[in-house]
Amino acid sequence: MSSQHYSTIDPYKFCQIIPNADGSITRECSPPCTVATPYPDDLDHHTLVLSKDVPINQSNNTWVRIFLPRRVLDNSSSPSTKLPLIIHFHGGGFIILCPATSAIHEVCSHIAAEIPCIIVSVEYRLAPEYRLPAAYDDAMEVLQWIKSTGQAEEEWLGKYADFSCCYLMGDSAGGNIAYHVGLRAATQIDNLLPLKIRGLILNHPFFGGVERTESELRSLNDPVLPLCVNDLMWELSLPVGADRDHEYCNPTVGNGGSKIAAMGWRVLVNGGKKDPLIERQIEMMKMMKVKGVKAVSRFGEGGHNPGSSARPLTLYTQPFTQKSYQI
Repeated sequence: MSSQHYSTIDPYKFCQIIPNADGSITRECSPPCTVATPYPDDLDHHTLVLSKDVPINQSNNTWVRIFLPRRVLDNSSSPSTKLPLIIHFHGGGFIILCPATSAIHEVCSHIAAEIPCIIVSVEYRLAPEYRLPAAYDDAMEVLQWIKSTGQAEEEWLGKYADFSCCYLMGDSAGGNIAYHVGLRAATQIDNLLPLKIRGLILNHPFFGGVERTESELRSLNDPVLPLCVNDLMWELSLPVGADRDHEYCNPTVGNGGSKIAAMGWRVLVNGGKKDPLIERQIEMMKMMKVKGVKAVSRFGEGGHNPGSSARPLTLYTQPFTQKSYQI
């Protein structure tokens, strides 16, 4: 068999994890992380965005990193100004990374500064120790925390966040989480008030299916998401015994699009034509259009590089979060 038909990539090594006999994994090393900066030590510091970590569920070791544009604190003359609230879910195939990972922290900082907005970046439980829907459960718990405890006790949220202008946003696996959390939230609108979700921002969302797409077949040795790594991530994160046509993986299964359409939410799908999952994202867009969702897609020429996507992503999200563009 020629090298065009198989890959020599070790998916475990690629993800820097080691499989254990009991089905768990050992993470070989952690990616570079950034420490939260609640307040600059020097008042003349050029920090554009402040951040701090807040625990959510200590039993599950879940927490959030909140990002606040420094200009809000400096502009004491108009304290009544409220900023859009973006709840962000990081990528990593459901098995690696966290909000403190440097690339993820930098993306959130850039978006918070440029829109400007407040971002709540969610640390959810990872697979395979905690398979789906654990990540969705943790995300919903954060929504409930923001609605109740966060609004009352977290100064940055209570004082500066516009709870009537909330967006769910995710990158890669985080885009998958944003979508599924949106489906859950659509059935609990009254229970989430005063938090009002206005739309979903899905950046290179991570979806799949049993039948291969052409773009997946071309990704055997893709530098960002080789096909074997794609398969491993689903194998480790889906419920035991489920295949890639499970509703958590394949958005064309079930009636999710109708729920979003009924809410009148806007949905943005941002992708790249060289992304191995581009055809999955196109399938999703077609499904949502058929269901009547107010969906917009922006597919650039490149692939998926979350660490370098901050600036164009802010341009994509800005029209969705400006007050004048609200539904």
